[in-house]
Amino acid sequence: MPVLCCFAALLSVWALCQAQSDTQLPPGTPAIQLRLAGDKRKHYEGRVEVYYSGEWGTVCDDDFSIQAASVVCRELGYVEAVSWSPSSKYGRGEGRIWLDNVHCTGQESTLAQCQSNGFGVSDCKHSEDVGVVCSQRRIPGFKFISTLTNNIESLNVQVEDVRFRAIYSQRKRIPISEGYLEVKDGGKWRQICDAEWTDMNSRVVCGMFGFPGEKGYNTKVYKLLAKRRKKNYWGFGVNCTGNEASLHECKLGHQVELKGNLTCEKNLPVVVSCVPGRAFAPSHALGFKKEHQPLVRLRGGANIGEGRVEVLKNGEWGTVCDDSWNLKAATVVCRELGFGSAKEALSGGRLGQGMGPVHMNEVQCSGFEKSLTECRFNRNSLGCSHEEDAAVRCHVPDMGFKKRLRLSGGRNPSEGRVEVLVEKNGSLVWGTVCSESWGTIEAGVVCRQLGLGFASNAFQETWYWHGDGSADDVVMSGVRCSGTELTLNQCLHHGKHLQCPKGGGRFAAGVSCSETAPDLVLNAQVVEHTTYLEDRPMYVLQCAHEENCLSSSAATATQASYRRLLRFSSQIHNNGQSDFRPRAAHHSWIWHECHRHYHSMEVFTHYDLLSLNGTKVAEGHKASFCLEDTQCEEGIEKRYECANFGQQGITVGCWDTYRHDIDCQWIDVTDVMPGDYIFQVVINPNYEVAESDYTNNVLKCRCRYDGHRIWTYNCHIGERAMQWRQTGITMMDTSFTGILSTH
Repeated sequence: MPVLCCFAALLSVWALCQAQSDTQLPPGTPAIQLRLAGDKRKHYEGRVEVYYSGEWGTVCDDDFSIQAASVVCRELGYVEAVSWSPSSKYGRGEGRIWLDNVHCTGQESTLAQCQSNGFGVSDCKHSEDVGVVCSQRRIPGFKFISTLTNNIESLNVQVEDVRFRAIYSQRKRIPISEGYLEVKDGGKWRQICDAEWTDMNSRVVCGMFGFPGEKGYNTKVYKLLAKRRKKNYWGFGVNCTGNEASLHECKLGHQVELKGNLTCEKNLPVVVSCVPGRAFAPSHALGFKKEHQPLVRLRGGANIGEGRVEVLKNGEWGTVCDDSWNLKAATVVCRELGFGSAKEALSGGRLGQGMGPVHMNEVQCSGFEKSLTECRFNRNSLGCSHEEDAAVRCHVPDMGFKKRLRLSGGRNPSEGRVEVLVEKNGSLVWGTVCSESWGTIEAGVVCRQLGLGFASNAFQETWYWHGDGSADDVVMSGVRCSGTELTLNQCLHHGKHLQCPKGGGRFAAGVSCSETAPDLVLNAQVVEHTTYLEDRPMYVLQCAHEENCLSSSAATATQASYRRLLRFSSQIHNNGQSDFRPRAAHHSWIWHECHRHYHSMEVFTHYDLLSLNGTKVAEGHKASFCLEDTQCEEGIEKRYECANFGQQGITVGCWDTYRHDIDCQWIDVTDVMPGDYIFQVVINPNYEVAESDYTNNVLKCRCRYDGHRIWTYNCHIGERAMQWRQTGITMMDTSFTGILSTH
């Protein structure tokens, strides 16, 4: 089947069109054109601009209404208006303010029919320019091309849809990355004459379909096919610079003379062939060199091809400041990572805040760099905080992922029993997934595959969701995901021999998805600077012993003996986009009589002391006896407080501090021999609560213990902490950051 793709022109796109050609306007109605303009917007929203008397101008927000917005949107080819915005939300326009005090009933065919003060009669300033948000749905058969302006090449490409029409031998390939390029205009699919077609045009088309670049193709095959096919050419050429996010942003080329079968007689229909990114290639082994250490990555995104931009510099990952961040730079990132062009360049930490240094500021790209690291930037990032972290959303190819998975029986489209489409006895059937060992990681893969964001919950019983009875049988079991898979089928699972003692139906796996998620990050400096040893008598550790916070040898220890404890403080920040809340409801929290408090999560953090080869020599854990907002960033109010058994959680922009002097905030090292070790802390170790990024939940420090004192230094979060075991540590540094004596 041909791949269909709706346009998603962004930021500086013009939406140009006129009323449908068969609409009869009253005599004397002024001839106008409309477009949407402004920065940092989607193609279906923007500042309303009017072309009248040979000049572009704006519309004042005085008396503007949703009815007027509806007239604007329909005139632009959209089905309806969603909302409108006063006070130059999309930036201040330039030139004349053509219309003021506009009154529409909503039934007008053009904004020129609405009552107003008259063209050019206004007492407004450009700070009052009005904007609209239209429905993304296009009016079927709408005529987009207007010849109102003298120079047709100044118009943007406007059509209803675009597709690749693959030849028969390639139609079963996924993704479809090659074929005749066809545009839908006036309800009919048309080819484009390749007389003026360029590689820059192909680059833009590939980018909008989710591919990082274009490549050559077998012209002989297409020449033979072109002779046999009936052609229906579009009446215009296309002129792209190569930096546009989609064909919709390109300018129209020369007008093509339509002469029936003689149209484009000396040339052929345009064919475009694209290179799929590594993650989407039919075979990973074809056409790719050995992977090098990536210098750029995305983190914190809900769906494929989106996330906060992070750059590797001097062995440390850092973020990019959003000053001057735009679609050109975002597209360089997207193509570098194997996606298409950027749909959006996001600012203000929209996809969560990162950690560590801000490596790049005021990035300026031409759009043709192979890597973001090749772009010019200001190396001085003073004044940039993680509240200004830049992010991207990229075009990705249509892989058909959503067609093989569905949620059934939920209260809304973002939740339900997971049902998978599989082949059985030569036909495709829907069935359920065995819920044994089903968890948040597996649920997260399902939500991402369906484009529904993050997993907010994973369910092992779904008796309250009555799905399709014909899909009750288990068709997938033993599912184990790492969390990086694009589809559930890519996870480890049983083959034909299913194993699911409980069966499907009411015990089938289920999920609920959310557009946002929390992201917990430990403050490495606080851990490093507060570590010390304390010898504490056994008789004051009874409550801690009851909660299994001491090593196994404590079971035979006398009350007069001492335990040696490695103590420290931990400060846990929520850098995500939603609050961190325990999965268990308040009524199911566990009461601990000895400490006289509730545990909302039995294991909130793991504390481990490891040998240099990764063997565990001592361990501890901390239950979330009191998840609360200890402190918050300026301007953010605390929402969670444990006093009087209140609600528990960590608000976005706040942090929960576990002081070094509270019970169980330690590792019992009584039986540990002197030597060099790795001190490790893992937050949310069982993935009990969904987060946008689990890679930053691990902290590792180097540690030397001489039997009396301990030195803790070089603490790191995330991948760098995880790399130590892989690269091997054969020698500990001799320059310690601090010497902390026994208390």
